[in-house]
Amino acid sequence: MTARTDPIVERLAFWGIPLAFGVMGLKLVAWWVTGSVALLSDGLESIVNVVAAFIAYFLIRYAARPADDDHQFGHHKAEYMSAVLEGALIIVAALLIVQEAWGELFAPKLLEAPVLGLGINAAAGVINLVWARVLIRVGRRHMSPALAADGHHIMSDVVTSAGVFIGLVLAVSTGYAILDPLLALAVAVNILYQGYKVISHSLGGLMDRAVTPEEEAAIRAAIKANSAGSLGVHDLRTRRAGAAAFIDFHLVVPADMPVAEAHEICDRLEDAIKEVIPGASLAIHVEPEGERAHGIKVKVEGTPN
Repeated sequence: MTARTDPIVERLAFWGIPLAFGVMGLKLVAWWVTGSVALLSDGLESIVNVVAAFIAYFLIRYAARPADDDHQFGHHKAEYMSAVLEGALIIVAALLIVQEAWGELFAPKLLEAPVLGLGINAAAGVINLVWARVLIRVGRRHMSPALAADGHHIMSDVVTSAGVFIGLVLAVSTGYAILDPLLALAVAVNILYQGYKVISHSLGGLMDRAVTPEEEAAIRAAIKANSAGSLGVHDLRTRRAGAAAFIDFHLVVPADMPVAEAHEICDRLEDAIKEVIPGASLAIHVEPEGERAHGIKVKVEGTPN
């Protein structure tokens, strides 16, 4: 079986690396000209973005490798590993921010060159906003958990940058220097929450989470419309692994139906399901009438509810 290589996903993952370096550079320059621990915290999260971009790129490439003797269902779950590692790095960044902010909390100082520093940081935030929206949209459309996780992480960085910007403007205008380390601690809390969300979602994929309710409804509709000649479908099971979806069910046919005719129904069902779930891999077990149905049942044309 050949894995579905998506050039768009791989290309975006690659360009995420130099872009992450550029944004990190801007944020560290903003910290250097101001001395703000809140801007330092924003810059530390960008360092995580760089590492995460490298991990996402290489694991997305690995996930696209075709199935082999040791991985007969493919390497799709490597993308979930990328997302879990990224979540762990987010948490590490949050802990580093807490360490930096804690010392400043007891000896706060006003910012140097605040206008220049905040302007540089705002430019970095705009770049991140555009890039995050692209990654999330493409990641969802092409079923890439690593790309979507990277986009959500960067979007949390955008929210963080916006909060830091507003808070530091208040700190400069009011003269309350303590707002700087307090903002850094608030950033750390937000990053911890984002890390938790990334890890929990990715673990669901590693634990063979079923397809979404919308996808299951599409599968049921395809079965119902393309199962003429059969007597019923039951024991429907699904699982999602990155871009791949694995679907299996039992197809009940008349006991005297020729094998070739039953095979024709299976081919028709496979084509219909792959039309609504691209990249799906199906296993259909054909059984004669009279067997006791079990598992999840699906209505087919010509059968009672």
